[in-house]
Amino acid sequence: MSETFQMEVEYTDTFGGEANYCWVHRVTLTLPVGISDTAIMRRAKAAVGLTGARGRTENHGDMLKFVPYRCCTVLFVQTVY
Repeated sequence: MSETFQMEVEYTDTFGGEANYCWVHRVTLTLPVGISDTAIMRRAKAAVGLTGARGRTENHGDMLKFVPYRCCTVLFVQTVY
């Protein structure tokens, strides 16, 4: 059996460019070790219904942040320890 790890996905609204958490959609993904950041974001976006959405992705080490264009929302993907 191959090794896996878990990442927590949080999709929430923004206010003034910052995460607001008025509403939030959370999902936990189980991913194989060695998966690329692009593949992680593809799966995270699909899990919250953002497949095909364009935006800006930022890598903060153990956290990825995706800000969709023309939408007041943000997506965070963090490693679960």
